[in-house]
Amino acid sequence: MTTLALVLLLACQASQDAPLAAVSRSELGAAIDQLGSLEFPVRTEASRVVRRTPPAQAVPALIEAAASHRDGYVRFRALVLLTGFNDARAETLMLQLLKDPNDRVRTVAYGWFGEHRNPEALAVMLDALDDEASEFVRPTLTRAVAAYDTPDVTKAMTALVLKGQDFFRSIVIEALGDQRATYAVGPIAGVARLDGPLQDDAVLAIGKIGDKTQLSLLAELQRSAPRENQPAIAAAICLLGVNCAAHERYLAEMLTFAIENPDYQPMLRGAANGLSALAVAGRPSALETLVDAGLPSRDPARAAIALAIGTVALRNASALLDWTAGRDDAQAVAELLRESFDMLEEDLEEERFYVTVRRRYWQAPDGSALRRAAETLIRVLEF
Repeated sequence: MTTLALVLLLACQASQDAPLAAVSRSELGAAIDQLGSLEFPVRTEASRVVRRTPPAQAVPALIEAAASHRDGYVRFRALVLLTGFNDARAETLMLQLLKDPNDRVRTVAYGWFGEHRNPEALAVMLDALDDEASEFVRPTLTRAVAAYDTPDVTKAMTALVLKGQDFFRSIVIEALGDQRATYAVGPIAGVARLDGPLQDDAVLAIGKIGDKTQLSLLAELQRSAPRENQPAIAAAICLLGVNCAAHERYLAEMLTFAIENPDYQPMLRGAANGLSALAVAGRPSALETLVDAGLPSRDPARAAIALAIGTVALRNASALLDWTAGRDDAQAVAELLRESFDMLEEDLEEERFYVTVRRRYWQAPDGSALRRAAETLIRVLEF
């Protein structure tokens, strides 16, 4: 048995959440090298080994790998895993990597500074808005910039609501909604008034921002907007605190109808996305509707519902964990979430989710429902 295989075996045999004892430099180096393996189980177990290595060992090794490993994918995965250790040394490295030629590495650096505000990083990211055209990288850059509140950000983000490709504009509008960017309500409302692919993004963003002065616009759209956009409008009105029970019930009924009638996939996606937004905002009944509909479903409905549940996990991990703790089918919920993560491939946000679940595990009383739910997620999602 190789050294790495032995380490991986120990990781499997150990408690799902207990940290490993110190490993040798060569063992840790071997695990880091395996982060780039073509075999998914090997990559997964290597990540588990690194996560359970004491920070004093893991952090310097991850910094070195992220900066200079010969394998570009290993650099990316090492940087993602580094974010989970919450070490102050990460900031210096992240600043250096904001202009890295490796798209994946650059994406992690952007995303990290969306969570850790830094004026120097913001200046670099604002400049990058003019040049970054990668469909893989730009969404993370956009969300990171939207997290800041400065006059330059206001000017840049407001302009991007109204110009560029629809795919990128959709990301801008979603990010501004998630950040409750009141300064962007006017331009977003202008998009909401227009029939087209961005209308549902815009109305949902209005709901997330919480500006009740837009209720008249949403009421008008309930009468005039296309059928496939009605779920987003219902969710937005609920997010504004108006007749929420009735609008959530409409979304649940539409989800059930669209599952039973495969020709209504746009309606299904709209209902799932609307319920997801309500769940992120703190309505556990919306999450329950999604899961109860998703568990027995089959594709294509299952994929859309799983993605909606994954969004809840990535945007409000604690809410999902608390809700799962109250269920007697946490295993099935975790398996549905695993399907979602396989489709989303949001490595950095998934790592944040893992960090939250591990932290809540250790905070929960031994034997509690919350600890059992966290342990199930750790085991099924293999982190």
